[in-house]
Amino acid sequence: MVATKALDFYLPEELNASLPPEKRGLRRDHVRMMVLDRTTGEIKHDRFFHLANYLQAGDLVILNNSRTIPAVLHAEWRRNTIQLAPKVEVRLARRRGEDTWDALVVANPVKAGDILQFSPELAATMIGEKENSPLKIIQFTKKGPDLFNIIYALGEPVRYEYIEQPWDLDYYQTVFASHPGSVEMPSAGRAFSWELLFKLMRKDIQVEYIQLHTGLSYLLDDQWHQTPEENEEEYQISEQTMERILQTKASGKRVIAVGTTVVRALETAAKNGALSGMTNLYIDQHYPLKMADGIITGLHEPKASHLDMLSAFVSEKHLLQAYDQAIESRYLWHEFGDMNLIL
Repeated sequence: MVATKALDFYLPEELNASLPPEKRGLRRDHVRMMVLDRTTGEIKHDRFFHLANYLQAGDLVILNNSRTIPAVLHAEWRRNTIQLAPKVEVRLARRRGEDTWDALVVANPVKAGDILQFSPELAATMIGEKENSPLKIIQFTKKGPDLFNIIYALGEPVRYEYIEQPWDLDYYQTVFASHPGSVEMPSAGRAFSWELLFKLMRKDIQVEYIQLHTGLSYLLDDQWHQTPEENEEEYQISEQTMERILQTKASGKRVIAVGTTVVRALETAAKNGALSGMTNLYIDQHYPLKMADGIITGLHEPKASHLDMLSAFVSEKHLLQAYDQAIESRYLWHEFGDMNLIL
């Protein structure tokens, strides 16, 4: 997450969720939910499992079905035939093509032509650098599904310092994730269970899916601040889903985006008319939202650019009041934490 001109507040360290809900004795859909009224700023406290009580028949919930890949790999680092290090950490940042990725080679000055040997079956060559960034461009010896299969076999999920121990990749997936490509979990969808999704559908609340593959948000050095405009992400929306969105809006019902990734994809499509491609859209309080009428999201850390986006839904004053109340009420932050519904 990127520091921008977004809201600042004090977040006590013990409110960082370091364990998945299941390890805290909770079902994933029983995390807490703070419901915030966009217009009045009124706040209610509930459990996520009761989401259907806040939606109406005909409303449309849109989820990101991108699947999290284990984006942290370890490689032997070679230049020509000389081994420079037996083990360097490589964090995949975002996919450029079938065999090419931007990657963060942690704490190592790799140069063009250097080889990263991940396993006997997989290596990559450093072929370039991203401008004004510590990210390198690497080209793998495999591509497409073959490359993903080996990454799944070798890698581990990206884990930030508030998560004290490694958890299996399954903990970093939504139940409906189906298209591999996200470096970090599209975490707003994590609290959904199939039971809750079927409950919504039984109440005639519609559910649709898009994909946006999330990139690496933190480059491990505060010297490098990626602005949202520098953080390009790949998205795809089907024609059928877009048709459903436009019908929902035309009938006066609401489109509820699950996560900032979904908002970014929908608003990009509305802005440039393309149902797939790359987005670097930056949304803040001055941005006129055209697609999303509400958002389901986690709780975001101080100064995160995601907070800028939330201020497009609700005034900064109401947002800060809600966050103050969430802190007082001991809500938990980050991908394993509690949820916020803004409607």
